[in-house]
Amino acid sequence: LGSQHILKTIILGQMLSLFICGTAVTSQYLAEQYQVNTPMFQSFINYSLLLLVYTTMLAFRTGSDSLWQILKQRWWKYIFLGLADVEANYMIVKAYQYTTLTSVQLLDCFGIPVLMALSWFILRARYRLIHFLAVAVCLLGVGTMVGADILAGRQDSEGSDVVIGDVLVLLGASLYAISNVSEEYIVKNLSRVEFLGMVGLFGTIISGLQLAIVEHREIMRIQWNWKIALLFTAFALCMFGLYSFMPVVIKVTSATSVNLGILTADLYSLFFGLFLFFYKFSGLYILSFVIIMVGFILYCSTPTRTAEPTALPQPGSTGLDNAALKLEENDSETPAITVQFTRGEAVVVSTD
Repeated sequence: LGSQHILKTIILGQMLSLFICGTAVTSQYLAEQYQVNTPMFQSFINYSLLLLVYTTMLAFRTGSDSLWQILKQRWWKYIFLGLADVEANYMIVKAYQYTTLTSVQLLDCFGIPVLMALSWFILRARYRLIHFLAVAVCLLGVGTMVGADILAGRQDSEGSDVVIGDVLVLLGASLYAISNVSEEYIVKNLSRVEFLGMVGLFGTIISGLQLAIVEHREIMRIQWNWKIALLFTAFALCMFGLYSFMPVVIKVTSATSVNLGILTADLYSLFFGLFLFFYKFSGLYILSFVIIMVGFILYCSTPTRTAEPTALPQPGSTGLDNAALKLEENDSETPAITVQFTRGEAVVVSTD
């Protein structure tokens, strides 16, 4: 368990958790201190940064991996990927308006079994018993965290419409799983820059259209000052760092292990909340962190294997092979004929 690979995986996973923590803390500070609730506008800023950096890199490429060739061959696939990514972000944030924090934290874990199922069928990942046990341990850690929230009194409201909120969380978690499996396939078979460039391109278009429809009034109400601008900048940098760094981590691990590792992001947010939002501390937070990390280490201790593609039978070639073999046999059975000419008129014919 003390191998360098596991240690590297743990460190990389916790770096992603800290990026997510940064986005959560800045969003909550904007909402509580300045009454700014603009999740789509914040996502639009992130996708725009991805567009400026990674799509521009693709635009300067030539050959088969250039921007034009990628759009020509796979544009419709990236439209669906961009739509899944944008709506996953929006649905999870929107769910907080309808349901409780407990429901969001618990139901958000629904994405992990969905992710494992998609990895099984699409990426041909094969799991061992220890992987399922590790996931169960991680989910136990999430349950411990939710229990700590309840004991600490963080459940202030029951939400306006719990059913709508819960459905939004389940849909968002499923879309996250689709996005993560697609990301793993692209970064391992194509390139990280292609994934980020295409998500940046289509994410900017989709989030920009949705922003103009659902959030233009909220943006007009913002009373801009340097503190709000700083919070938006911090959110954008954390989100950009998360998107830029996650493909690197997925390439050396897998989408499932990354999602298990970032379960600690809520705990980091809680620790910051002790100082920023004056949350009550509970020892169960430490216990839940330890449980999640134990499950994460268990999962990483045994690598998953990839199923080999099934070889299709080739009946046509078998017949040709048999025919060729038969010709060789006939050739070996046919006696060789030797014709010799002598100086006279006689012709001598002999067979071997």
